[in-house]
Amino acid sequence: MSAVPSTKPILRVLSGEPVWPLPVWLMRQAGRYLPEYRELRAEAGSFLALCYDPRRAAEVTLQPIRRFGFDAAILFSDILVVPHALGQDVRFLEGEGPRLDPVTSLADLARLAETLPLERLAPVFETLDRVKGALPAGTTLLGFCGAPWTVASYMIAGKGTPDQAPARLLAYRDPGFMLSLVDRLAAASVAYLTAQVDAGAEAVQIFESFGAALPPALFGPLSLDPIRQIVQGLKAARPQARVIVFVRGGGANLARVVEAGFADAIALDWTFEPDLLLPELPERLATQGNLDPLALVAGGDPLRHGVDAILRAARGRAHIFNLGHGIVPETPIAHVEEMLAQVRTAE
Repeated sequence: MSAVPSTKPILRVLSGEPVWPLPVWLMRQAGRYLPEYRELRAEAGSFLALCYDPRRAAEVTLQPIRRFGFDAAILFSDILVVPHALGQDVRFLEGEGPRLDPVTSLADLARLAETLPLERLAPVFETLDRVKGALPAGTTLLGFCGAPWTVASYMIAGKGTPDQAPARLLAYRDPGFMLSLVDRLAAASVAYLTAQVDAGAEAVQIFESFGAALPPALFGPLSLDPIRQIVQGLKAARPQARVIVFVRGGGANLARVVEAGFADAIALDWTFEPDLLLPELPERLATQGNLDPLALVAGGDPLRHGVDAILRAARGRAHIFNLGHGIVPETPIAHVEEMLAQVRTAE
């Protein structure tokens, strides 16, 4: 395995090394809270067009690095490019989010590609290559994918749903179809992440944004096992890759991910109290998170107290400062600057 560059704090943390001040990046750090992003988004014409435009997508990826100097740049794309590449119709409606032609049966699944056509995602890999050559020496380049259960939830319902009821119900009614779908997505994700690493990504994050919707009996076969398959497949192909696993609202399910031991780092959402959780985790397990995104919107005492709690709990641990979910569009830029100043000047 290649040596971890000592100049990259994020990679040092992902190898289990405590780094102080804490390195920091933010989920959805490239996005609608930045005026420069909104300008490029308007030029592109549609969100999906922006994702598949390497020049503009690279620029969007680099915008928060130039403005804030984050320790990691994360590829600007979307988790739904995988089903799109497999052949499902995917579109994004302004103000409403993604819309997909639902896939709800083995017959529907048979109309999609059995293996991921990587050539359809060539613009994504070009974006990574462009960003790789433009980053400061100490900045880590992150790739990502959606976890199979989260992606499958969109594919089945045709849109985001509050509690993923359509996918959960189908998992009960047609478990064979659901297992076939998540298995295909897991295999596609291994190929996708491997290609991202080949294009320049040094670490990747797997987003299980809908993990809290699964009861324990379904969490193993539909979330934990497919994520394990992705991590093990990626590391078998590219041993140097580091993997962050994010299970939103994990609760008891998060404990199962920690116990499984396949992730280099566990990203925590804002529902966990750092003072209580971090001491209970394995000492060498890297962690990430977990400021409430709305504390960042609020600013003032809620922001300062939230940052302080994470700094206090994470001192001496391998930890990456981040939000507990993505930054929201109404976040004031001044609050991001205040947060960064507090993290970076911590004694």
